[in-house]
Amino acid sequence: MEGIIFIGIQASGKSTFYKERFFNSHVRISMDLLNTRNKENQFIEKCIELHQRFVVDNTNPTVEERQRYITKLKERKYKVIGYFFKSIVQDSLFRNQGRVGKEKIAEVGILSTYKKLELPSFQEGFDELYQVEIVDGMFEIKKWKDEI
Repeated sequence: MEGIIFIGIQASGKSTFYKERFFNSHVRISMDLLNTRNKENQFIEKCIELHQRFVVDNTNPTVEERQRYITKLKERKYKVIGYFFKSIVQDSLFRNQGRVGKEKIAEVGILSTYKKLELPSFQEGFDELYQVEIVDGMFEIKKWKDEI
């Protein structure tokens, strides 16, 4: 089984990437949908119990935040895959302007997440790690090299 962890600021393409790449094969776990860590944890536990593949579609900007998932997945013998969404803050702010309702994030929220964003590394426990970038409106995926 595998658990995928997305890493990136808001409006960097994470949810769209999920829909294009994993919608038909992985359950989406997102604080945007579940609203509380308790519900998120219950959902993850149920996925693990059922041996279901899933994607954690949150910003997960810090090593500490990612570790809560990685530790749990490693204990249950899941393969842990990370996708880092490289983005330019101004591009994310621009994409965010096209959002409506609760999908639209306050600019300060995006800037705050960007300030605490820590690059992932294999030392965190990832089995595979990739970088995703939007180039000419398409997702470009590269294997991680512990450098950007």
